[in-house]
Amino acid sequence: MIFDFFIPTRIQFGAGSLNKLGTESLPGKKALIVISAGKSMRKNGYLDRVTSLLDLQKIDYVIFDKVLPNPIRAHVMEAAELARKEKCDFIIGLGGGSSIDSAKSIAVMAKNPGDYWDYVGGGSGKGMPTTNGSLPVVAITTTAGTGTEADPWTVITKEETHEKIGFGNDHTFPVLSIVDPELMLTVPSDLTAFQGFDAFFHSSEGYLAKVADPISDVLALKSIELIARYLPLAVKDGSNLEARTQVALANTLAGMVESLSSCTSEHSMEHALSAFHPNIPHGAGLIMLSEAYHSFFLDKVPTRYADMAKAMGENVDGLSVRDQAAAFITALLKLQKACGVDGLKMSDYGVKADEVSTLAENSWHAMGGLFDVDPHLLTMDDTIAIIKRAYK
Repeated sequence: MIFDFFIPTRIQFGAGSLNKLGTESLPGKKALIVISAGKSMRKNGYLDRVTSLLDLQKIDYVIFDKVLPNPIRAHVMEAAELARKEKCDFIIGLGGGSSIDSAKSIAVMAKNPGDYWDYVGGGSGKGMPTTNGSLPVVAITTTAGTGTEADPWTVITKEETHEKIGFGNDHTFPVLSIVDPELMLTVPSDLTAFQGFDAFFHSSEGYLAKVADPISDVLALKSIELIARYLPLAVKDGSNLEARTQVALANTLAGMVESLSSCTSEHSMEHALSAFHPNIPHGAGLIMLSEAYHSFFLDKVPTRYADMAKAMGENVDGLSVRDQAAAFITALLKLQKACGVDGLKMSDYGVKADEVSTLAENSWHAMGGLFDVDPHLLTMDDTIAIIKRAYK
């Protein structure tokens, strides 16, 4: 019963909350606005709304619009140089997890010398301290998936070595996050599902991790409950603001779980998948791994799986502990089917069966630290077996 609760981010949550950007105290006078290379932020008018609200506060800004769905180190370095050149004193991440994650990493490199990989732990990273801290970050999320608005984590890929690694510290929490479900109404159904499952696995892994604590447990189970109930509704009807709001809440809670607990090696394995195959949406990769991964752990922590099955609405009364745990897999597969993602195959994304060992080795090399918080320590052979079982 010992834990450290530290989430220093002010979160403005709710429909219409983007308008608070026009009145909320901001941490600087000139922002670097970080958005994706896609068209949605401009097409949907979100960028114009943000810049208009900044104009109300007489905040200057420049725009960096090259972020990829799986963000890369080269763009972090390029944007950090732009921030220094333009004398930006804070960063705004506008969009999904890729834009906000990039904003955090850019904020670090705008204030620290050298290369971003000097500060990353794991893989070929040097794990140096970010002595100079980072520029303040404002997160404006337009998706419900990563929970990055409520945690310090950022995931970037070093493209030359296929290392997709999470990084973060006390400096990389956003100082302000705006979670406005109205900005999520335009997310397509498939991405809604992928993102929702990303949040689901942040919470489920956070509940299973050895470093889980009483606060993260409460948040994780509530997040799981909300996603199981409302994600199929949001996927079916993207204009359902109530469903969008509840999934957004689940996502923000999942981010808090990641601030207090941790992902497990399911994320290590997915990072390997999408590092070698950047066309795989992160949530889709997790979905494809999930049945094999969680089936392996069922008998290791059965009461934890039973708790999650109950949160997902499964009636486990009168069942043995083993069957209560197995009800989680039943609920997981039901949820995948309800969201139309039960037919995903790695082979459809270009993954070959003979890559399994390479993927397993990469997951240990790049994100080996997450294996340490698994409820049961996997071996390399276990890791290969899980990925092989998940492969279709």
